[in-house]
Amino acid sequence: MSSAQIEIQLIASLVAIACAIPGTFLVLRKMALITDAISHSILPGIVIGFFITHDLSSPLLIVMAAASGVLTVILVEFIQKTGLVKEDTAIGLVFPVLFSIGIILISKNANDVHLDVDAVLLGELAFAPFDRLFIKDIDLGPKSLWVIGTILIITVGLLFTFFKELKVSTFDAGLASALGLSPMVMHYGLMTVSSVTTVGAFDAVGAILVIALMIAPAATAYLLTNDLKKMLVLAITFGVGSAILGYWMAHALDASISGSMTTVLGLLFLLVYLFAPEKGLLSVLYRQRQQRIEVSLLTFLLHLANHEEKEERHVQHLNEHINWQKVQATSVLNLALKNNMITIDNNIVSLTDKGQHFTKEAIDYIITNKNSEIEHMKDRFFLFRG
Repeated sequence: MSSAQIEIQLIASLVAIACAIPGTFLVLRKMALITDAISHSILPGIVIGFFITHDLSSPLLIVMAAASGVLTVILVEFIQKTGLVKEDTAIGLVFPVLFSIGIILISKNANDVHLDVDAVLLGELAFAPFDRLFIKDIDLGPKSLWVIGTILIITVGLLFTFFKELKVSTFDAGLASALGLSPMVMHYGLMTVSSVTTVGAFDAVGAILVIALMIAPAATAYLLTNDLKKMLVLAITFGVGSAILGYWMAHALDASISGSMTTVLGLLFLLVYLFAPEKGLLSVLYRQRQQRIEVSLLTFLLHLANHEEKEERHVQHLNEHINWQKVQATSVLNLALKNNMITIDNNIVSLTDKGQHFTKEAIDYIITNKNSEIEHMKDRFFLFRG
């Protein structure tokens, strides 16, 4: 493995970590779309910063880009608070305008400067090792490594310093205000960090990969845990893992590095989206099917408790009178038998003592309007579910 390959993977990993931290809070705050807005609307800030300094490596570009990102958030919230449009519409109104202003400024005043739109949007990690930082002829490594490393150190420092404040303001802004914290300060602080991180990663990876690294790992982690600390760790792990795996996939396919990393992130999210134990699509579908069967079982048990006539308790009654399909009727009967709720004698269904107890409690819960408690009751009575 060459030094350039190591540097590329190291830069990508640092970008992944730096993006995963603010990205986690953006996902929790349901503000994922604002990342796309910031990643495009900071372009005029970069351009104006260059016009002032005439130096693409000046720190002022990051400062101006961050200011442009915060301006985006302020404009979005101002439009949203009018009540005339929702947040997603406000975002769709603001960032195209700011991005277009940046494009116009580039096309009119910076045609001879390497500040083209393609470079900003796509980036190219393969070129990052060639842009070196020299101090007195001493090669200190890629500039991107130092820029992202500095941003990451600041981000981690802010995370440890304001973790509790961020946590409270993210989950309960009202409680944060009652405790004397300022949700607005936390909000704009998070937006500033997101803006600085985005522009810091522009030159190395481009806006597309920045958006993917900021949202995809956090969204994937969100499907696996409800614990904030675990979510942060998982988001960082997914981001770094996808960055490294994506690099080697690009190496094997001779394809775009950024594109390959984004593809790996998408595939990872798809796998978790389908197979996550609690929030995965298959798990949700299974629980919904299980709940439908259990509701049908409860309906059937209540029916048995209210009817002593044999014809009303005949197995065929499920199909003929309750109008259940054969598959549904069989599932309900099997679940009731497995849980010792009923007995069947000559196709006549009868409640067992356990079934009568369960049905009595269910009726009590329904009468007292505590239907939500039925789920806890099922956990106590059911040995086999679904």
